[in-house]
Amino acid sequence: MQNYSNIQKFLHDFVLSKKIINKSLFELEKIIYLKKKNIINQSHVFITGLPRSGTTSLLNFLFSSDEYASLKYRNMPFILSPNFSKLFYKKNISKKERLHGDGINFDNNSPEALDEIFFDNNEEFVKDELVNYIQLILLNSKKNKYLSKNNLNFKRIDLINSILPNSIFLIPIREPLQHAYSLLNQHVHFSKLQKKNDFIKRYMNYLSHNEFGLNHKSWNNPINFKDLDDINYWIEQWYLFYQKILENYESYKDCFFIIYEELVNPNYVSALLKKINLDQNANLNFNYFKNSNKKELNIDCEKNSYNNAKDIYIKFKNKFMFNNS
Repeated sequence: MQNYSNIQKFLHDFVLSKKIINKSLFELEKIIYLKKKNIINQSHVFITGLPRSGTTSLLNFLFSSDEYASLKYRNMPFILSPNFSKLFYKKNISKKERLHGDGINFDNNSPEALDEIFFDNNEEFVKDELVNYIQLILLNSKKNKYLSKNNLNFKRIDLINSILPNSIFLIPIREPLQHAYSLLNQHVHFSKLQKKNDFIKRYMNYLSHNEFGLNHKSWNNPINFKDLDDINYWIEQWYLFYQKILENYESYKDCFFIIYEELVNPNYVSALLKKINLDQNANLNFNYFKNSNKKELNIDCEKNSYNNAKDIYIKFKNKFMFNNS
């Protein structure tokens, strides 16, 4: 997005800023491409949760199995019409590091978190069209199972499960100070980028990527900390988020809580693959987890807030360390 031409920026602004255009293209796509198949009982995978918890690494890792269809950068900006988007020539680009500066590289064929453009409609539309939409994505890649990364889907797990009852939800969790520090750094980083380039801000808004940057939206109403440049704000947000996740979903048999730091452990990842019924002999790229180790941090933070967050983290670790199951 940083190096888009003026024409590319205009096309993205024109298509993504107007729901009526997206929906019209979606209806046209259904007329031309949709072939009704029974995909309801497939074990589709939805990765969700806080950003900077390993969601993108999980997405790329599972996508490398070649077992799933996902939306890709190539589909932009025609996210609701993935087959129609093939008609627009997109020059292949060499893999390059994404704007986060976190060592994750991408090209046009890389999967990305894009389906919030679909979900950001009323519930009736989602109920009526989710199966059709996923069928179009599957058709585009000639696959039977859908793989989604959407950090906002934690809000609609029940809705998705009511439509696709065999779906699997993966929710990563990361040590709170490490996680909060990463969120703070990205917030500062993207705020600077967006001040220099307003299109980056518009692009992220179109995709509802308001996790950090000038248009950041809190996951929960702040209680004691409201300064976005303070590590304590992000620790408190971490605590409030995962406290609700634990309360709402710990008993769900199809929700698996992934301990971020354990993704460097082959036995842990093997158990994860077993949980989601993915062939452990698949040609998976484990390099996506190479940065999952803890980093040494020397940061002052409010002790009570951090201890509350760490207690939640320990509860997750104690309850969901499934590598020996």
